[in-house]
Amino acid sequence: MTPPPSPPRSLGDAAWGRATAAAGIAALLSYGLLLGMPAPVPVQVLLVFGFAFGLTVASLGLYHAVAAPVAPRLALVATVANVVAAAQLTAMLLVQLAVRDRAPAPEGAFVAIWLGLDVAWDLYVGVGTLAFAWCMLRHPSFRYWLGIPGVAIALLLLALNVATFPTPPAEAGSFDAGPLVGLWYLAVTVQVARLAWRERSRSGPDPAGTRRDGLRSAT
Repeated sequence: MTPPPSPPRSLGDAAWGRATAAAGIAALLSYGLLLGMPAPVPVQVLLVFGFAFGLTVASLGLYHAVAAPVAPRLALVATVANVVAAAQLTAMLLVQLAVRDRAPAPEGAFVAIWLGLDVAWDLYVGVGTLAFAWCMLRHPSFRYWLGIPGVAIALLLLALNVATFPTPPAEAGSFDAGPLVGLWYLAVTVQVARLAWRERSRSGPDPAGTRRDGLRSAT
């Protein structure tokens, strides 16, 4: 009986690993600027999109580079959940910006719209984070030092949002686990970037016979 193949010790797709690192950094940078820098509404819209699109590309990269080689079905669930979360985040923040541009002190009913979208975003990104972290438990280059904290943080995020619904935890005076999720993805991004850089260094320059489009010539 043939034993099952051992999980890869590096990235399944190094090119997607580099895309993950770049998109993850862009998303986290956009998020930090959005929170900490006063900016005109058009700039805020660009930062919102930068964060959401960066999360989308980084999640696709995690699927190809890390999660799919070890748990393809769960990796697909994680990716779809994060992509849906990114769309919900975009809707939430743009609705918030649009309402406050017309009414600086909006009524409670308007505020409840984006608070509900806030909880929806947290639930989907919580499920995506949980699934990605569970995949990483099976990857030798991530294992327990990233998998276990990711599972714990995602469960905390989900539990707090369910317990305080329809108000997000931060608005309800509870603990906001969102920054912990961001720190976890930062650690994942650094690890993916390190593995992608190591693999690129080992591979060296493109071998002779490689075409400009990155495909080997059929010789």
